[in-house]
Amino acid sequence: MIVIMRPEATEADIAAVCQRANEMGLAGHPCYGVQQATISIIGFDESFSPGDFSSLGGVDRVVRVSTPHKLASRQSGLPATAIKIAPGITVGSGLTFVAGPCSVESREHIVHTARLVKAGGASMLRAGAFKPRTSPYQFRGLGEAGLDYLAEAGAAAGLPVVTEVMTPAMVEKVAARADVLQIGTRNMQNYDLLLAVGRTDKPVLLKRGMSATLTEFLLAAEYILSAGNPNVILCERGIRTFETHTRNTLDLSAVPALKTLTHLPVVVDPSHGTGRRELVLPMARAAVACGADGLLVEVHPDPDRSISDAQQAISPEMFAQLVRDCQAIFGALHPENARTTV
Repeated sequence: MIVIMRPEATEADIAAVCQRANEMGLAGHPCYGVQQATISIIGFDESFSPGDFSSLGGVDRVVRVSTPHKLASRQSGLPATAIKIAPGITVGSGLTFVAGPCSVESREHIVHTARLVKAGGASMLRAGAFKPRTSPYQFRGLGEAGLDYLAEAGAAAGLPVVTEVMTPAMVEKVAARADVLQIGTRNMQNYDLLLAVGRTDKPVLLKRGMSATLTEFLLAAEYILSAGNPNVILCERGIRTFETHTRNTLDLSAVPALKTLTHLPVVVDPSHGTGRRELVLPMARAAVACGADGLLVEVHPDPDRSISDAQQAISPEMFAQLVRDCQAIFGALHPENARTTV
């Protein structure tokens, strides 16, 4: 069950709900949202009724949730989540463009790229300082120096920063420099890491595991939510199938499916989803058409010279065209809300 508290509920009200759950042999896990708190009641609760909690002080309503991902579920009764990143920049309200190179290559490179993507229509900068690579002999990022360069580039261009964190031990350091913490596909089921980012106040961009079902994807989000962080952005980035023409198979059916299953915003990464430069623009258009809240795109000033993932990086000119096309599609589908945000 999910206990949804009133906006004016106090800490004492929340503690009383958790105490009642403990008395029933259950566990209450509070999650503090922007406007109100929710408490996930975990355990075998079939023998208990919503009335056991609805009479407590500060309780708005109680919802019985049948899905295993209780806090992420639309059954929780929570409205569609919109996540504020910075003034005027909200994921889940309008259309989001997050752009930048696969990795931070140098200070000059990332500052230059940040200004180019800002001019092209991006409202957030993405790049990797720590790069999980299949081969240990590939470029694995500049590490903490890359984090500093990325933060400097974001400030120079006036863009919030998204970057990947790979271990629980690095969460605090990455969170000090980034506005959004990314969990990559290889770490989607790194539960200690999910709990660690869940204990921060930074929004989390969670990428779908390359072989993950939607249920597994939502349960990974549930780890973050259950640790107290309500600001989770889901990212479809392609899954592994038998097809070898593309890097992955971009599962765009996941976007409308997730919209029926969860209140969390959903963005799409057509760069990793296809691995082919010529496919990024058409798949970005398709992602917006099927309901994505935004796009995560790899952009490089000279794509063929990118240190990592050159084959999927697009030029600043291609990115500007992508933004124009996707804005037009979004505007046609949502004329009442055609403003572009991140």
